Amino acid sequence: MRKKEMIAMLLAGGQGSRLGVLTRKVAKPAVAYGGRYRIIDFPLSNCINSGVDTVGVLTQYQPLRLNQHIGIGIPWDLDKKNGGVTILAPHVKTGDSGEWFNGTANAIYQNIDFIDSNNPEYVLILSGDHIYKMDYSQMLAFHKENGAAATIAVMEVPMDEANRFGIMNTEAGDKIYEFEEKPANPKSNLASMGIYIFTWDRLREALIEDNSVHPDSDFGKHIIPKMLDEGQPMYAWRFDGYWKDVGTIQSYWESNMDLIRTLPEFNLYEDFWKIYTNSDHQPPQYTAAGAKAEESLLSDGCEVYGEVYRSILGPGVIVEKGAVVKDSIIMTGTVIGEGALVDKCVIDEKCKIGKNVQMGVGEDVPNELKPNIYNTGITVLGMNSIVPDGVMLGKNCVIYGKTVAEDYPEGRLESGKSVVREV
Repeated sequence: MRKKEMIAMLLAGGQGSRLGVLTRKVAKPAVAYGGRYRIIDFPLSNCINSGVDTVGVLTQYQPLRLNQHIGIGIPWDLDKKNGGVTILAPHVKTGDSGEWFNGTANAIYQNIDFIDSNNPEYVLILSGDHIYKMDYSQMLAFHKENGAAATIAVMEVPMDEANRFGIMNTEAGDKIYEFEEKPANPKSNLASMGIYIFTWDRLREALIEDNSVHPDSDFGKHIIPKMLDEGQPMYAWRFDGYWKDVGTIQSYWESNMDLIRTLPEFNLYEDFWKIYTNSDHQPPQYTAAGAKAEESLLSDGCEVYGEVYRSILGPGVIVEKGAVVKDSIIMTGTVIGEGALVDKCVIDEKCKIGKNVQMGVGEDVPNELKPNIYNTGITVLGMNSIVPDGVMLGKNCVIYGKTVAEDYPEGRLESGKSVVREV
């Protein structure tokens, strides 16, 4: 079989628990972003724009929506007979043996046969839940020039934040001599982005050896330190573009809001590096007489009869007459009822907000049940939720399911409270 230069393995099985109810029924890479996209669209688009035409997508947690979205890869030109995109789920290997993916490197180890079947010289390891544009061919050229066993994409972060990251310490030519995971006293500010290129025969050997020691084998904890200890040549490749790990409600909201600036730091409109997605054909957006939409992204099929300010609306969202939406993310198919106010909220797909509802008002009190997730003033609604007419919701509230008037004593849900009903 003819050798491929490089294939990509895209780790897309994470739950993304810090996104709260947004990932209750879907994997984090399948969460909507920027109106019409999903998070996984970005690494997939980077692959095809970089000339990488063989991608294995490793799924695990709640994969249905992700599988439906990717399909056979048509939007990304990955519907190829030789290569293309392949969904790789945990599976039985021989006899009755089979197990979940137990670490980032373990997931790759369990799919060695798939990689071997494509006969690559190099393997690109990606995360499915980051927002960025990157030309992987430039990183590969750097890898080859240095004769590296591994090349790790890094970003410079503020020195006082470096203790939150995996840090690469380098010498001349950015050759890595030490890797420190969240060091108390970092020696450098080169933070790992979780994007790696490995020379496949080197990585294959390391995966097999490490699996006998660490059944939960991880690149950061095990494989990278192991290869460094063996003296294998490893290099840091510097990236200075926009990159965001949308791992929390706040970072997810901030990254979406970055898109609506007059001069956005992250530009979705560049012809030379398009972001592709699997989207249904929708009618044009409609803004009624007397309606307002300022500093906002309105996707196809939106109908605006009220007012929208500094917000992002997914396909088919309806904002009824007299309703006001501010600083919010409203996902596909949601209806904001007549006279409602939605202020700094994230509302998942196919929700129904009743008439004259007020959301995101009051004092900023962290959520009682999950203060570590909902603590920045953003009220969040999960998929298919319903809020009845006339109620008021505070900040850091969480709604999940089809709620009724009785769920809101005196017509209110104070800041930091939750109502969760299984759908």
